[in-house]
Amino acid sequence: MFVVLLTYTAPLDAVDRHVPAHRQFLERQYAAGVFLLSGRKEPRDGGVILATAASRAQLDAVLAQDPFMLHGIADYQVLEFHPTMGAPAVNGWLEG
Repeated sequence: MFVVLLTYTAPLDAVDRHVPAHRQFLERQYAAGVFLLSGRKEPRDGGVILATAASRAQLDAVLAQDPFMLHGIADYQVLEFHPTMGAPAVNGWLEG
């Protein structure tokens, strides 16, 4: 599982111009089962995505399609972790 931290590298007016395309990208990844949760950070200087991908390489390929990345709107930090405990609602995401 992965946590993706986005940090905006452009002013918010530039970010806002690309939000509709970014949301369409997110919707495609939810439909494909790659993304589990996403949302903006507070203060609004970026966002967070919780992803489940087969590999870091697969996730990197997916993120390369994000309009924010394509237009240089955000930097991405990817943290991989292996969940071993969780609330009952997310137990299906746990690894051994």
